[in-house]
Amino acid sequence: MRREKSCGAVVYRRDAGRVLFLLIKHRKGGHWSFPKGHVEEGERGEETALREVREETGLAVRLLKGFCERVVYKPKPGVSKEVLFFLAESGGGAALANREVSGFAWLTYEAARTCLTYKDTKKVLEKAHGFLTSLPAA
Repeated sequence: MRREKSCGAVVYRRDAGRVLFLLIKHRKGGHWSFPKGHVEEGERGEETALREVREETGLAVRLLKGFCERVVYKPKPGVSKEVLFFLAESGGGAALANREVSGFAWLTYEAARTCLTYKDTKKVLEKAHGFLTSLPAA
């Protein structure tokens, strides 16, 4: 079994008193998810997540301490893929589609949960939302 590892982030921003989550639509496969990608040699997971968010969206984000969710799945026979998702706050700016991403959307929790393609990423969103709502008000 070949093993692959990727890292990414559940990106959110605060807008007019509400939390919005960033979802991207991948050109390959057409599914809605979070920015993520393969770990490069010598990179830590957090570094990969920050790089992938920047590459796929153009956004510079800040990772929140204390949140990391692991998803394992088999993208094809003979391959096991582990993805670590961190939670990242966007300070602003516009997300941009690129060669890997055909679209993006800033959505409320409920809308994002409906839009996400896979059950595993819906669970990650649920946990990220729960983590954010447990934080003291800023």
